[in-house]
Amino acid sequence: MERLTADERLTLKTGAFGAVFLVSNAVPGVLAMVRESFAASGALAEVGGVVKEALTTGPLPQLPRDSALEVESVVLPALGRSVAILSAKSSGDVETYRSVVLAAAERVAQAHRGIEPAEAAAIEKIRRALAEPA
Repeated sequence: MERLTADERLTLKTGAFGAVFLVSNAVPGVLAMVRESFAASGALAEVGGVVKEALTTGPLPQLPRDSALEVESVVLPALGRSVAILSAKSSGDVETYRSVVLAAAERVAQAHRGIEPAEAAAIEKIRRALAEPA
């Protein structure tokens, strides 16, 4: 396993945190956002190794806040790049990353009233972005 650079760790973090942000914002609401934040942090806390290091060190990613399309334009490519980075440097962690990102996204969607159609659509976009390296 090759060590990840700070930029590579930020890419993994942008993808993971951005995926949570996409699902959380698919159905807006302040109370829902609080519950969803706790749900996501639980999923992200369960991971270990290289993925944990990437998600818990360094700065927080800067995500656009103007529209869902702008967020998607940053997050979905970051997810694909994350898979490519891990495939090249730590292939044993690719599935861990995919699993933790999808688990966090699904927990966020379930946290308030179950998975609503807009959340399911966001999760499907995340799943497709994670399917193949960019």
